[in-house]
Formats: sequence, C-alpha cells, structure tokens
Amino acid sequence: MVACLAVLPVAVVPPAGAARAAPPGNPLLKSGRLVAAPCQEPPLVDRGVPRTREYLKAVLGCLDRSWSAHFARAGLRFRKPAVRFYEEPARRVCGLRWPPNAAAFYCTGRATLVFPLDGAWIEGRTDLYPLKVAAHEYGHHLQSLTGIRAAYEALARSDRARGAELGRRYELQADCLSGVFLGGVRRFLPRTGQDWEVLRDALRASGDEGGRHTHGIGANRVRWFERGRGAVSPAACDTWTAAPSRVS
Repeated sequence: MVACLAVLPVAVVPPAGAARAAPPGNPLLKSGRLVAAPCQEPPLVDRGVPRTREYLKAVLGCLDRSWSAHFARAGLRFRKPAVRFYEEPARRVCGLRWPPNAAAFYCTGRATLVFPLDGAWIEGRTDLYPLKVAAHEYGHHLQSLTGIRAAYEALARSDRARGAELGRRYELQADCLSGVFLGGVRRFLPRTGQDWEVLRDALRASGDEGGRHTHGIGANRVRWFERGRGAVSPAACDTWTAAPSRVS
C-alpha cells in the first residue's frame, strides 16, 4: 500500500459513525508532548542552484532525531525509515507503480519514504509546504511503527463500504502528526506569522473539494494540522473517534 499526498494544483466509546481502526489507548496517542530536536531549514535554492536533496536530508534528520527521542521517552520501539530520492518519477518504486499525482509518498511494505526532487510540491518554493509534506509522510511511518496502519488496513478489509472514510481518517491523522512536529520545531524556524498563513492556504488548496475524496476537504486538513500544531502532542490526533463531518 502506498500513502501519498496529492500535489497542489500549482479510544472511549466513539460517536455514531466513527471508526475504531486505532484502538483506544494506542501508545502513540498516549506518548505525551513532543520535545522536538533543534531543527534548521536550509534554503531550497542557494545562489540560483536548487538544493532540494540537501533540504530534505536536513529536515528528515530533524524528524529522525525528534521522533526517535520521543519514542525513547515513551518506551516505544523506534526504527528510522529508509529514504529514496528521485530526480524524476520512475515507472516503478518499492515494487509498485509510481502513484499518479503524488508529491511524495511512503511505501508501507518497505518502510521507505520516497521524494521526487522536482515538481510543484518543492521546486522553487519558499514556503513551509515541503516541510509539511515531509512531516506528513513521516507520520505514516509512525502509524506503521505503532500498529495504527495494521489496524486500519484490517478494518478496511472487513468494512469495504467505509473504505474511503477510513482512508481519510488515516490521512488526516498523518496531517495532525505533521502539525505536532511543525509545532515542536516552530521556535527553531525563522518564519513569520505570514509564513504559517501561507502554509494553511496551501494545505486548504490541497483538499478533496472535487473528484475522489482520499485525504479530506481543505478545511478538515487545516483543522487537523492545526490541532496537532497547537497541542504539540499525538494525543490531539485521534481521528478514529471523530465525527464523520470532521473527516469528510
């Protein structure tokens, strides 16, 4: 299975209709606040030369340090994801066809983060969106490490009629976990309030306002990201017991 983020065009008894793909008490949701490691966000372009590989290596290093320390404090087992970079999309990666319209993605079977080094999601950008994308895909790795993905996939197999809704709960949780990370490293980033507003606009624009509803409408993507960013804790990211309107 591949979890992906679309390229920009440019637990308690759950409420009725809620899912229980992540059992109440999942250890990730009880792991406390994230104390993020110091993080530097290098420029994506330096003197006219694209530095996307260097940028991603730096932010992935920060993600590794932050989440590995968090798991250690919570007594959870951690394993870094593998990472693969591509100058241009390949026909196949991780044994699968390259997903259409994917900015970046996570190969669940091989615990591998895959990043194209060009494209609208990262090329020529000066905003926080590439950092958000990297943190979202890393969120899928955290879901795999803690059993959330396995529980989600088992439920999706047994309740195919709700497959799309369950998929959105899975993706919106990764949005929330990306918010946890960005909230944790915020003090290390020389970013203004306007930068965060631009990120919210970009995230809103990446929502499922038409066509297939795989990741949630823009308003819900922003809502879950901001929940994580404000709480700086995975406890805020229980999309599985949320009302259906919150994961539409």
